Amino acid sequence: MHTGNKSNSPGKIRIGTRESKLALLQTDIVSARLKELSKKLKTEIEIQIVPITTKGDKVLDRPIAELGGRGVFVKELEEALLHDVVDIVVHSLKDLPTDMPDSLALAAVLDRDDPADVLLSKDNLPFLDLPAGSRIATSSRRRAAQLLHLRKDIEFVDIRGNIPTRIRKFDEGYCDAIVLACAGLNRLELQGRICQHFSIDTLTPAAGQAALAIECRSKDSELLQLLQQIEDKEARQEADCERAYLGELGGGCSVPVGASAKVSGETLTLTGCIASLDGKELLRESITESIKGNPHKAAEIGLNLAKKMLSAGGKKIMDELRRQTPNVVSAP
Repeated sequence: MHTGNKSNSPGKIRIGTRESKLALLQTDIVSARLKELSKKLKTEIEIQIVPITTKGDKVLDRPIAELGGRGVFVKELEEALLHDVVDIVVHSLKDLPTDMPDSLALAAVLDRDDPADVLLSKDNLPFLDLPAGSRIATSSRRRAAQLLHLRKDIEFVDIRGNIPTRIRKFDEGYCDAIVLACAGLNRLELQGRICQHFSIDTLTPAAGQAALAIECRSKDSELLQLLQQIEDKEARQEADCERAYLGELGGGCSVPVGASAKVSGETLTLTGCIASLDGKELLRESITESIKGNPHKAAEIGLNLAKKMLSAGGKKIMDELRRQTPNVVSAP
């Protein structure tokens, strides 16, 4: 961020983003919020969009879980921050690992849409009515494991590419059904394709799903203060809860883990899920607690539920998953 003087003007903000249509739409949301804020503060903010291609965007011939390394849709964006190529980056929060470098900060969480996963299928059949042997496309082990727990007579196939590409492959007959995030379809105005919304008690979403995240350098205090003014406080509490849960479980490995928090007034409800890759073992539990007057309570709820589930059989599942799939990153 470049101010040029010590006035209240934030000057120019370079925003790093992936190049997909959805990523650019999400970046436009952040840009619009910053412009609204500049009018409110009676300052001028020049916005520059800087498209960046990530490893997850370039390598399309392998499942995401096999690419390895730090978040496959995140690393290049964070490197652009660290090398002062951009001032902030916009992520889908579910793509942002919980073990962030100390030099970078999750500056703001905002614009959370519907966190549910949804189904698109031939003849608009719901999941339980799909014929035996149906091929369901998803790049997410979390989704596949939870749905396998419900039905063993279906086949999951990997699918890569952005949402329009995945839908095109589905339309061309690559699969009989496809599971996607509702929020992405909503933002792309493709919600008319949805035939079923999964409840969080059937298919628990990825931590952070449907929320936007803004990341910046930890040392940029003026910019951090500015970004906090466009944050959605409830979305932040939900994110802190879900990410604390995921972090305590060790969410950096290829593990089918779901977490969905919902703030309602002064209470927060968290649903957590841990599943084995084959869907045979699945733990899911929900808790509701008050968060009134305690800014750290949301994260505490996430930590507490994770510890409870680990001691109730989750550790055995997690240890086995790490033996099966070492040193890889799972798609949420």
